Amino acid sequence: MRTFATGVGIAIASVPALFLAAGTALVPQIDGEFWQVAGDPDLGKYTTPKQQPVDFGIWQAADGTWQLWSCIRATAYPGKTRLFYRWQGAQLTSKDWQPMGIAMEADPNFGETEGGLQAPYVMKQGAEYLMFYGDWEHICLARSADGKTFARQLGPDGKSGMFTEELGANTRDPMTLHIGGLFYLYYTAYPNRMGADYVRTSKDLRHWSPSKKVAFGGAAGTNPYSAECPFVYYHKASGFYYLFRTQRYGENAPIEHLPLEGSDGLRSRK
Repeated sequence: MRTFATGVGIAIASVPALFLAAGTALVPQIDGEFWQVAGDPDLGKYTTPKQQPVDFGIWQAADGTWQLWSCIRATAYPGKTRLFYRWQGAQLTSKDWQPMGIAMEADPNFGETEGGLQAPYVMKQGAEYLMFYGDWEHICLARSADGKTFARQLGPDGKSGMFTEELGANTRDPMTLHIGGLFYLYYTAYPNRMGADYVRTSKDLRHWSPSKKVAFGGAAGTNPYSAECPFVYYHKASGFYYLFRTQRYGENAPIEHLPLEGSDGLRSRK
């Protein structure tokens, strides 16, 4: 879903036309042609022939420009080899956005795994921009007033990690909705090497509920990468929340979408 090996492209669909009836479920349809906005960046001393831009987030900053941050993996950066790179576009429909350089690196002083940054997701809440990301073991949060420069939210222990499913389970790929005064944070992890999607809720972005598993198994399987990049969309007309997740990688790989049972975005679906 958010993984592109050689570049980042966009396709736009108007919300009313995004879903078409297919039995009892609704199926997303791509409306229009893709256009490339970013490619394989120059990372200077960290550049390698094997690096890949993956797991990106796109949003509009306070000055009206469009921002794209991507996790670049397989670089020469130490540790897990990953860092965040940034591009900027004047309009969402612009091609070949301007490369803006390395935007963020993991900081072990804040408890983050060296080279372990993964999957930035940004939402605007009031006048503030909230960036959720993974540090290889935890889900973390950074805040911004302008949508370009972000500062980590640290806990009482001086660490950026808000929670983890369990150490060694690679808790990652956050996506967040704000519904009825609660933040719903969806993410993936693989306890016992079995990938699943989870959700936690919070009123204040500091205290989080216990996790609840919302998707596991099915056509995607149960390997560590079976439930990556969860993304939840609320379809107002039907009252259902739709969970999209990676099923398997490759040029012809399908993407699985699951209507979460009920209308609270919490109930499990296998």
